[in-house]
Amino acid sequence: MIIRPKLNWFRMLFVWRGSVLPQLLPRLGLICALSIAAIVMHDHMRNYPIGLGTPPFALVGIALAVFLGFRNNASYERWWEGRKLWGSLTIHARSLARQALTLPRGVPIADIRAFIAALGAVGHALRHELRRTDPLPDLATRLPPTLYKRVAKAQCRSSLILLWLGEWSGERAREGALDGYGVLALETNLNELSAVIGGCERLASTPLPFSYSVMVHRTIYLFCAMLPFGLVDGAGVLTPLFALLVAYAFMALEAIAAQIEDPFGMEENDLALSTLCASLEDALYDMTADADFVRPPKALPGTGEQERMFIAT
Repeated sequence: MIIRPKLNWFRMLFVWRGSVLPQLLPRLGLICALSIAAIVMHDHMRNYPIGLGTPPFALVGIALAVFLGFRNNASYERWWEGRKLWGSLTIHARSLARQALTLPRGVPIADIRAFIAALGAVGHALRHELRRTDPLPDLATRLPPTLYKRVAKAQCRSSLILLWLGEWSGERAREGALDGYGVLALETNLNELSAVIGGCERLASTPLPFSYSVMVHRTIYLFCAMLPFGLVDGAGVLTPLFALLVAYAFMALEAIAAQIEDPFGMEENDLALSTLCASLEDALYDMTADADFVRPPKALPGTGEQERMFIAT
């Protein structure tokens, strides 16, 4: 995901990075070529075979705009739900860290730091699971050696780390360092983290129905390919301009919807999961910072990970 400050209206006209225009240029070039072909045919063929006019395109365009609006709303809803889930992960991880620091009695600080470091590792494990990248380099620097060996052999590594956090709570209870209310408070937040993991897995494994996406995609490109032959009677030499404007609007909306449909991907408009994990670890570090606490290293990008942060100047 590209993160940038809000730009004024004029600079927004020339934004390149983060827009879908680069990937649309070949398709728009094809529409421009069809527009030129429509002008040539209209001007140089006596019996111009295609006199479509604009009324059919007006009717189809309205219906297509409705379907495309639904497609974009559904995709944005998935993107926003993914962001809310990661916000919940941050909230409950901070709550767990605060409870681990304040509720137990007589627990060595090294054990509490291991608990809090594992909380930060939950985010990294979940990020890699959703993106299907290798989490082990990140987890190796955050987990105790015994836990890392268990996690390295698992598939659902974030859930296994949650299991270890629950075991840590149970051990503190058996030692008498936590009473029943303390255990209940920790378990409540652990259950919330488990719900976050399940929600993210649901989004990642359940895309929008493929047949619906294909129907909208085919209709848009058929509409845009035929549009120049309907505009040429009225627009004349300006046919390429109007055809490109309409084609860009429809194709760009469809491309954006396809990008944000999977909010945990690695395209420019997907969620910045590496940045969210770093922000969580910054908060956990601030809660436990003292002379002996070692800050965990920055996350390593997974194989194929393209997430970028760009600050405009």
